[in-house]
Amino acid sequence: MSRGSGAERFVAIMMDETKKRRPGADEYVEYYAGYVSRVPDGDIIDILRRQLDSGLDVLEGFSREKSEYRYAPDKWSVKEVLGHVIDVEWIFTYRALRIARGDKTPLAGMEQDEFMAGANFADRDIAGMLEEYRHLRMANVKLFESFDEEMLLRRGTASGCEFSVRALLYIIAGHSSHHMSVLKEKYF
Repeated sequence: MSRGSGAERFVAIMMDETKKRRPGADEYVEYYAGYVSRVPDGDIIDILRRQLDSGLDVLEGFSREKSEYRYAPDKWSVKEVLGHVIDVEWIFTYRALRIARGDKTPLAGMEQDEFMAGANFADRDIAGMLEEYRHLRMANVKLFESFDEEMLLRRGTASGCEFSVRALLYIIAGHSSHHMSVLKEKYF
């Protein structure tokens, strides 16, 4: 056995451990603790991959008519919830990519109500939105698989707060999990 193969195995083991280890409380701000805590233990990349299937199982059950449903007048429709999940995944993936690449530029925040006011989710077809969600998550899983341990542990600033790349992946998963639970509980 060559030295290189032993070193490669060590790096692979460390990568597996980094992907399986939950981010510490110092890797994100308290506001996101609820999302991080929703994520089960295990390899975050595998969790994101499996979450796509379970999310699609929930969402594909909504007909075109049912996708307009709101459980209360001031609540988002099913399509708006899906659109919000997609928007947040786009934004947090962008943050993760910038930070993983070593970009030290502080990244802007996102006000969800402003995003919703500027969105056209009501005019979109639920099938097209599901396709976007599927492609987005699949592309993100491929991107996140390419991040090595150093990249996952890098930190940067977004919304005036410090995050590690690993924490951003957990927030993506936890945010999606939260909204899928809301859809199951309030919309079915």
